[in-house]
Amino acid sequence: MADDAKPLLIKRYASRRLYNTETSDYVTLEDIAAFIREGREVQIVDLKSGDDLTRQYLLQIIAEHESRGESVLPVDVLTDLVRSYTTQAQSVVPQFLAASFEMLREGQSKLMENLTTFPNPMASMPGFEALQRQQQAFLRSMMGGFGSGGKAPRPEDDEAAAKARGARDGDEIAAIRKQLSDLQDKLSKL
Repeated sequence: MADDAKPLLIKRYASRRLYNTETSDYVTLEDIAAFIREGREVQIVDLKSGDDLTRQYLLQIIAEHESRGESVLPVDVLTDLVRSYTTQAQSVVPQFLAASFEMLREGQSKLMENLTTFPNPMASMPGFEALQRQQQAFLRSMMGGFGSGGKAPRPEDDEAAAKARGARDGDEIAAIRKQLSDLQDKLSKL
């Protein structure tokens, strides 16, 4: 297995310091965010108990970015996420989000491909290549690490789950899908 394919193991000591087992040095949350943006999978475990703390630290990284004004998640999406913890939709939301981010990654991949394969009349413009590289870097940074986890659920599983949960959950899911579609439209305009 290649080093990039296995997760980077970060151990949290009792002092709450985070230790990179690959480079044998201490790291910060910003360092961990940089590893993830570079495409690395990260696993954070408590040294003493062995508990997996990855989810907790990833949420903390997101919260810090959001609090600095680097907002990616609209308030209505955050509200729907909070609601999903208190409804029967909780079991379907992770699958839906994973499938949505997979679609977003595929769309980004196709956009990157189109930027490089189709002839562009602007290609002869001075500085176009530099602009194109900047756009690609921007898209990679925006999309880096999104949903690199599990596989997307099968569509028939989503339909059966939605029927079982009733119309109320279906409405919530439809609202989330619309919000995701709006976000994808905004990204495609970039």
